[in-house]
Amino acid sequence: MERYIEQNAQAWDWEVGRKNIWTDGCTTEQQQKARSGELDMVLSPFKQVKPSWVDDIRGKNVLALACGGGQQGVLMALAGAKVTVFDISEKQLGQDAQYAKTLGIELNLVKGDMQDLKMFDNASFDLIFNPTSTCFIQDVHAVYRHCHRVLKPGGYFLTSLTNPVLYMFDEKKALKNRLRVKYTIPYSDLTSLSEQEREKRRSRHDTVEFSHTLEDLLGGITDAGFSIVDVYSDTSGFMIMDSFVHDCYLAVRAVKQL
Repeated sequence: MERYIEQNAQAWDWEVGRKNIWTDGCTTEQQQKARSGELDMVLSPFKQVKPSWVDDIRGKNVLALACGGGQQGVLMALAGAKVTVFDISEKQLGQDAQYAKTLGIELNLVKGDMQDLKMFDNASFDLIFNPTSTCFIQDVHAVYRHCHRVLKPGGYFLTSLTNPVLYMFDEKKALKNRLRVKYTIPYSDLTSLSEQEREKRRSRHDTVEFSHTLEDLLGGITDAGFSIVDVYSDTSGFMIMDSFVHDCYLAVRAVKQL
């Protein structure tokens, strides 16, 4: 496993302790809705995923990809899906395990790198649900190829993409509601930062991130053999950023053709 993947695994373990929004589980209200077939959950950071994208999952085999944290995988299982939660973080998967025990649901929990899904057979899943996470891996094409292989013909791949333009700006300034262009894109922590800056991020338990290009993020989906059938956008959660960049995140629904 590459060093940056190990760093990200440790960083997400750390985020569980900080109760990051992607690690803090699901509410009793969400659980009750899921049992009745209504999935109140996110694919991108804030907007509820379109109900029509997840309205027919009872009895379906679902891969919740990079989806630990006791959130979407739990809710889809409550809605009647057969769910495999795949994540790089042991503690993120631990969140799902705790919910499974408490709620009496079955979840198949698998730890691994989303760039390598060789442990799954061809055409294993009816649906792949991948919340915002491709910004934490270097090779999005590998993810898309594996997803296409393990998805059944006619199955859907749902993913959320970070707009590369967000990585142009100085993060510290953005947190203070100021925008300052600092980096060229495509951005990569491995090449856009000095070794000193990377070490400082490691000491703060930060993740290693990559912006990629829209050609790779969107074109890579179609290059893998998918057809994109629907898209919606979401905000960043930073007022200053959202006032300049409308489509901070893109939620994509793609299908593997019959």
